[in-house]
Amino acid sequence: MNAVCLVIDRLHAGHIGAYGNSWIETPQLDRLAGQSFVFDQVLIDSPRLTTLYRSYWSGWHAMCPGEPAEERPALCELLRASGVNSALLTDEPLVAKHPLAVHFDELIEIDPPWEPQVADAVEHTHLAKCFAQAIDWMESAEQPFLLWCHLAGLGATWDAPLEFRRSYWEQGDPRPPNSAVVPNLLLPEDHDPDLLLGIVQSYAGQVSLFDTCLGAMLELLDDSPLGRETLLTVTSSRGFPLGEHRRVGPCDEALYGELVHVPWMTKFPDGRGAAARSQNLLEPADLWATLLDYWAVAEVPPSATAASVMPIAGGRSAAVRDRLCLPGEGAARAIRTPAWYLYNTAEPQLFAKPGDRWEVNDVANRCHEVVECLQDAITQYEQTLHAGRIADLPPLGEVLLTGLE
Repeated sequence: MNAVCLVIDRLHAGHIGAYGNSWIETPQLDRLAGQSFVFDQVLIDSPRLTTLYRSYWSGWHAMCPGEPAEERPALCELLRASGVNSALLTDEPLVAKHPLAVHFDELIEIDPPWEPQVADAVEHTHLAKCFAQAIDWMESAEQPFLLWCHLAGLGATWDAPLEFRRSYWEQGDPRPPNSAVVPNLLLPEDHDPDLLLGIVQSYAGQVSLFDTCLGAMLELLDDSPLGRETLLTVTSSRGFPLGEHRRVGPCDEALYGELVHVPWMTKFPDGRGAAARSQNLLEPADLWATLLDYWAVAEVPPSATAASVMPIAGGRSAAVRDRLCLPGEGAARAIRTPAWYLYNTAEPQLFAKPGDRWEVNDVANRCHEVVECLQDAITQYEQTLHAGRIADLPPLGEVLLTGLE
């Protein structure tokens, strides 16, 4: 059995058809969703790639104290002991140079686009070149294998041919910009909506480019024996703010949904869970646990928080957890429960979930008791995590799970 983990940095979940978008054309992602188990409520545990990949490759949550012990085996070491070859393909230097990246059997580094320029054809885009290398590797790889692809395409360059972004232009709109440079700015309160419109159209064009490139990989898996033996997971390491809270691009990495809420689709080779969905709260370390479960690795090091999604996809598990916690800059923290999302800063903001998907309506000043309960839950989570007893967390109260009537 093989596995491909395709991690697309800065892919906004709200710009995918399978996650509710109705105006961007993503036929390949929609096709994949129909063949996959789709997880709707996935949050990263850190916007910092170095910390995030510690969760992906070691099952070590971002809020765990310190670093994993040196003797703790990384994901690829555990897989190698089970006879699985591994390769990391990336155009992100931070990922290629991650301390845990050395454990991959093969490292395929792709030069990042140092001087972004709009391409004249799909095959000349940076994403297309990355996908071509990934597909070439898959076709000749020694099995069983894990191919981990981290691609920075949506956060590094918007080089899709101009017709991609122009396809979302409507008569009367200003023309979208011609630049391939990824924007990164904090919009003023009185910003020009036409400026944001062009940025959104350009981003949509880049999503369509990614969708086109993904189609070539899906064709390989559908048309060859490889597809009957390969698990494919498509997710994102971070979303891309597009003005939801006046932020465009990485900006200050504020912990709002457009940054921390990411897609996750897993296509199992045996077809389990196809077209099914889950509202389970998931985090990056769960992918680590899932891959180890997929290959039935016997001696798995303990993880304070990670849980495999294999039982969920097989219909054998209900709720995995009742909360997700993530750290921000300084003392900032966030907590997500089935009913609420609290962004706990000097001025806490509270949003009702899952209805307020992108945190539009702050209800903190009307729900003081909920804010206090969630703040206590964050403190409790950190204390038990530091003590290594996260499984001992008492369940949350009914109001935090189901909301207010």
